[in-house]
Amino acid sequence: MIRIVRMSFKAEHVNDFVDLFNERKELIRHVEGCTYLELWQDEHQPNVYFTYSIWIEPNDLEQYRISPLFKDTWTTVKQWFNEAPQAFSANKLIQLP
Repeated sequence: MIRIVRMSFKAEHVNDFVDLFNERKELIRHVEGCTYLELWQDEHQPNVYFTYSIWIEPNDLEQYRISPLFKDTWTTVKQWFNEAPQAFSANKLIQLP
């Protein structure tokens, strides 16, 4: 399962977010069931970021979402948003090399 989360930050908290992500990225990536993790920045809106992650099973993502790591990270990050985040889940159907 692919999970994409779009987050828009107050300008004064962009660096806070990037620092926190860099601090926790290895912990998140090595949560059971997470096989891939990327951070993207919007090309035209530098305060908009996306996380792109791949999970073996939807339940793996749900277990992460109830973990202390997620709860602490989300509690910190959500105060920096300037609009509500958006999350999308999808299944890959076709991939071309």
